Amino acid sequence: MAVQAAEKDGIVLKNVEDDHLNDSLENPGLISPDKEDISRLLTVPFSGRIRGGMRPGKKIIVMGIVELEPDSFDVSLTCGRDSEEETPHDVALKLTARFTDRQFLRNACISGKWTEEEASTAYFPFIPDQPFRIEIHCEHQRFRIFVDGHQLFDFYHKVKSLTSIDTVRIQGDLQITKLG
Repeated sequence: MAVQAAEKDGIVLKNVEDDHLNDSLENPGLISPDKEDISRLLTVPFSGRIRGGMRPGKKIIVMGIVELEPDSFDVSLTCGRDSEEETPHDVALKLTARFTDRQFLRNACISGKWTEEEASTAYFPFIPDQPFRIEIHCEHQRFRIFVDGHQLFDFYHKVKSLTSIDTVRIQGDLQITKLG
């Protein structure tokens, strides 16, 4: 499923540490965890380009394993792939799993200003040392977020130009096993 999504959406994987780019359209097997290079390609912190940006109908899938003693991790969709800044100017969606208070937060940063964090969820879906699957579905008015097949919440677009959302960034206490 993730490989098919990457083939269709043209996600380019980039390891933040070694600045090595890989094109999943030319070699869709690169995002499969059973490949020899995968630990180097999906090292956290991770940054990958979303070819063509986001659009309604596109989805991002992040599969991973939470570390044994986690504090937090973030999955962000950002704008300005070619920016020299380490922190992008606009963050269309930032999902933060905080283990100390068992919160799954989301917010955005527009023109350098963070929106108020949204926090209400029915339950905290992440367990230390266990696998997870996050799906971010882009719709016309919102992102719809699923974890392990359960819809947790919607996040209405703060960045109106969806095609400018061109990067997936992942950091924190997790290992990435598959991305699509």
